[in-house]
Amino acid sequence: MGFIMEFAENLILRLMEDPEERDRKFREHVYAVKDQCIKTKEMWSYPLRPYGFWTFERHNAQLRWDAQISQVPGRRDPYDDLLQQTYKASSK
Repeated sequence: MGFIMEFAENLILRLMEDPEERDRKFREHVYAVKDQCIKTKEMWSYPLRPYGFWTFERHNAQLRWDAQISQVPGRRDPYDDLLQQTYKASSK
C-alpha cells in the first residue's frame, strides 16, 4: 500500500506546476503586453486620421466658405481663373 501512496504522491507532484516557473511565465506575459501597449500608445500619438476624415462635409464646407483656404494655389478652381480672365476681357 505504501508503494501506491508514494507513486500517487510523485504523480501529483509531477503534475503540479512549479510556482517560480508559473510566476516567470506570467511576468514575461505582463511585460510583453506592457511593451505592446506602449507601442500602441505611440502609434496613436501620430497625427494620422482614418480614411475619409478629410472628406467629410463640414471640412469640405469650410474649404468652400473660407477664402483664405479656398483660394490658395492648388485648391483654387482653375475654371475660376478662366472666368475672371474672360470677365476682365469682356469688360474692357
